[in-house]
Amino acid sequence: MSKTIKQQILVSGLGGQGVLFITSLLAEVAINKGLPVFTSETHGMAQRGGTVVSHFKVGDFSSPLIRPFKADGLLVLKDENIAQHGFFLKKGGWAVVNSGNDLNVMKMLPASVIDADRLAQEISSPKSVNLIVLGFALSRADQKTKDKINLFCSLTDIKKVLRKRFSGRNKMLDASLQALETGYRHSVRGQS
Repeated sequence: MSKTIKQQILVSGLGGQGVLFITSLLAEVAINKGLPVFTSETHGMAQRGGTVVSHFKVGDFSSPLIRPFKADGLLVLKDENIAQHGFFLKKGGWAVVNSGNDLNVMKMLPASVIDADRLAQEISSPKSVNLIVLGFALSRADQKTKDKINLFCSLTDIKKVLRKRFSGRNKMLDASLQALETGYRHSVRGQS
């Protein structure tokens, strides 16, 4: 893969949803590919349920924070955060949003919507919303349609990092892979 990759992705959610976990997975993939990476958490997790935002940059950047209207992509784990962080998305950028209500999200910005909360309940893994959303974004990146999104990594890259991280913890690995694949297999609803 080319070393000229430059992407800025904002990950937004609530404390306890795994915003920083997703960011660290993306960072580890970038490092494995030999790409420069910046991450920064801008809102603390003082309380479970408080807003958490993580800035992720891969490529040749000089600062960790994403400026308004500069993000290539948004991964939003709680749909109410679109109102707070949607302005980070650049024109032509992509957003993947966890929401049970497509219309609420679509009023705010063009996005691909997945009801990750419902899917997490269906697979009996309520804490896996983050990996379901990431899996869905990875499926959008693999599409061969005009709605394809630009993402520097693949499902295989993320699985490799998960296998390394959860080596010897088979139950955790199996649950993580199941969540990731659930999002990946989910059909596209919405647009980007």
